[in-house]
Amino acid sequence: MDRTTPLVLDPTGRRRPAEEAALHAAGPAALVDILGVQAWSVSDPATLKSLLNDHRVSKDASRHWPAFINGEITEKWPLALWVAVDNMFTAHGDNHQRLRRLVSKALTVRRTAEMVPRIEQIATGLIDQLVRTRRDEIVDLREALAFPLPLQVIGNLMGLPAEVAPRFRRVVDGVFETTLSGEEARVNNAALYGILTELVAAKRAAPGTDLTSTLINVRDDEGDGSALTEQELLDTLLLVISAGYETTVNLLDQAVTALLTDSEQLAHVRAGRASWDDVIEESLRYAAPLSHLPLRYAVEDVPLPNGIVIRQGEAILASYGAAGRHPNLHGATAGVFDVRRDGKEHLAFGHGAHFCLGAPLARAEARVALPFLFETFPDMTLAVPPEDLEPVPSLLVNGHRTVPVRLGPGR
Repeated sequence: MDRTTPLVLDPTGRRRPAEEAALHAAGPAALVDILGVQAWSVSDPATLKSLLNDHRVSKDASRHWPAFINGEITEKWPLALWVAVDNMFTAHGDNHQRLRRLVSKALTVRRTAEMVPRIEQIATGLIDQLVRTRRDEIVDLREALAFPLPLQVIGNLMGLPAEVAPRFRRVVDGVFETTLSGEEARVNNAALYGILTELVAAKRAAPGTDLTSTLINVRDDEGDGSALTEQELLDTLLLVISAGYETTVNLLDQAVTALLTDSEQLAHVRAGRASWDDVIEESLRYAAPLSHLPLRYAVEDVPLPNGIVIRQGEAILASYGAAGRHPNLHGATAGVFDVRRDGKEHLAFGHGAHFCLGAPLARAEARVALPFLFETFPDMTLAVPPEDLEPVPSLLVNGHRTVPVRLGPGR
């Protein structure tokens, strides 16, 4: 691979199919340009899975990315927040284990299971609102269901006041949008931390049973008994809240659009030839909610199967979207949405030590919302041709600006 000619990733997300094809053709890794910063995009599933488990690969820019350590990466880079936060997302080794332990104590499988009745209640309320719309009215399903369901769920979990949620959503959207200038991103990040600081102050003054209150007080029983530092607390809240709903928004969006684009797939589900779990896993594979996730760094030289060597200190981009559609894992039909596919293996939630703790919650929300939506509106159709759906302006997330549908009569 020529190290001098990186593939420039489109910040608007409009060239994603062509970019994925180019990454597949390039082999296990390809040099890419991410808003002016170079990294090795890894899309081959076996190679990516191996690197995600490799001790020679770190997520800690402050220790293992010379460009960051030397001050070459500043707030002027629109994605600076992604590499500068101080939480388990960017931690490595023992520090990552400590932070993940602390968050795991708060975000347990049991706690997720206990949330299912509340998820059902929120989904019922949102779909009841849709039932009351006129039959001929075009509804943006992303705005009416895909966004408010996970936002209300994570808001309840974290104790985020309902009146703050719309403002919080706007700034979190800005974190994922890659068409912002460096200055716009800096202003957006400042607004985001303002909301998080207000939330922590409110919960310190009046603690509740929410996850924010739990994280404020959690202690590392397996270590030295320390709590999260103030910066770790704010950045952990940022990670849990933003990742806790953005992934689910795009999962719901992509599952709905895929089923409405191919009536045969929906027929398989309705006839019992495929389950809603099949829909969820195939949606995660076919259209990973996060196309690219920045960044990781080579702690030492890492040789790859095709002769490429990722040099110590070079950045690595996990390209989950291209990995999910890679013919090396899913053959010639990798680019086809097929709920009856025998193997739906994907890396949409990552792999290894940094596997997403929120994966059970995202799946639980989709498991509630999707069957309820399609049972309520059996005649629902897309209101525009699938090719007219516009992507979210981001090279990171994989969703649509809007999902316009005609619901038809509701049951």
